[in-house]
Amino acid sequence: MSQSLIVAKFGGTSVADYAAMNRSADVVLADPNVRVVVLSASAGVTNLLVSLAEGQEQAQRAYQLDEIRRIQYAIVDQLTHSDVIRDEIDRVLENITMLSEAAALATSTALTDELVSHGELMSSLLFVEILRQRKVAAEWFDVRKVMRTNDRFGRAEPDVAQLAELTQAQLAPRLDEALIVTQGFIGSEAKGRTTTLGRGGSDYTAALLGEALHATRIDIWTDVPGIYTTDPRVVPTAKRIDEITFGEAAEMATFGAKVLHPATLLPAVRSDIPVFVGSSKDPAAGGTRVCNQTQNPPLFRALALRRKQTLLTLHSLNMLHARGFLVEVFTILARHNISVDLITTSEVSVALTLDTTGSTSSSDGLLTQALLTELSSLCRVEVEENLALVALIGNQLSKACGVGKEVFGVLEPFNLRLICYGASSYNLCFLVPGNDAEQVVQALHKNLFE
Repeated sequence: MSQSLIVAKFGGTSVADYAAMNRSADVVLADPNVRVVVLSASAGVTNLLVSLAEGQEQAQRAYQLDEIRRIQYAIVDQLTHSDVIRDEIDRVLENITMLSEAAALATSTALTDELVSHGELMSSLLFVEILRQRKVAAEWFDVRKVMRTNDRFGRAEPDVAQLAELTQAQLAPRLDEALIVTQGFIGSEAKGRTTTLGRGGSDYTAALLGEALHATRIDIWTDVPGIYTTDPRVVPTAKRIDEITFGEAAEMATFGAKVLHPATLLPAVRSDIPVFVGSSKDPAAGGTRVCNQTQNPPLFRALALRRKQTLLTLHSLNMLHARGFLVEVFTILARHNISVDLITTSEVSVALTLDTTGSTSSSDGLLTQALLTELSSLCRVEVEENLALVALIGNQLSKACGVGKEVFGVLEPFNLRLICYGASSYNLCFLVPGNDAEQVVQALHKNLFE
């Protein structure tokens, strides 16, 4: 096997249609070191599959199935030898139809994962065909053979040791013979049932396979040429960051930057594999290199925005000079599988945020009546929804002087619901009403980055 090995991952927009798939094929073939290609589902397909998994009435179901068929057939119809692949896609579509009918009768997390996995299966089958059309020795590989996970459907955790062993046995020997095309986001648990790694998990798949294969680089191809100081759709003047550390990128991802999935970086950090982020629409535009260390890291690096945040405020006079109140609160939250994001406390109240983004299951399911009833027996509960979390990512923020003035001076016109500063020297976070989020980011970016 060649000394350099690159695992390249392409997101949904990079495999959205025939033209996009061909641009991605150009990127793959431009570098002979790319030996493994990891694909997301074609843009729009996962959302349709998630909706079908929630159980739809017949008319809505028929419409959504037609939409999936239309997206995939638009690619099939442009292939030169499309007969074999058409039959394969038809088989997958039949499966989707059958599973969506089952979901209409009764939904389950296991059924959702099984159904949602079909998006990646189709895009990877089609991409192999596009490469073969160009006379490339490409081979389709079912990632579920190596991506062993636990059975936490919707947000499964991979077994890294088992993954490494299976990858070396089943995948590594094929790399000299063929270019391997496989699926992101999906895996299988001990009984062989399909699992998913949570939304955005295709990046994680690429990094896990990169680690298992001792790759020299992991390339993440998306629709933007790199990581920016903030989302260019919110602030058109956002600047690209040419080089960024794993720590900074992980902070950005954790707080909502869409370019990388937060867990993506863990395998890359563990094995010190640099990650490159670029645009498959314009590979010549360059991108961002994510690595362990950079020269002269700046005080302010970027702004991240995460919408759909929920603020829980718990009031109880029993907290006053009492021990154990927080333990009880966290025990209840743990029992309901809820992880707390940010937290601030006073003598008689505690405010904490819950992140409702990131799982394939519906986000409204976090605050169940059972949870609220249990918390209410302990204290008075206030719930605020439709908030947004703005995070300023930087370096040594808690040690620098004047940061508060630079940040909060700009935010005078806005209502801040919660501020978290000092727990980490790499971020300063606050909650704002969802409707103010974009203006807050624009004002901060103008003051700190322009």
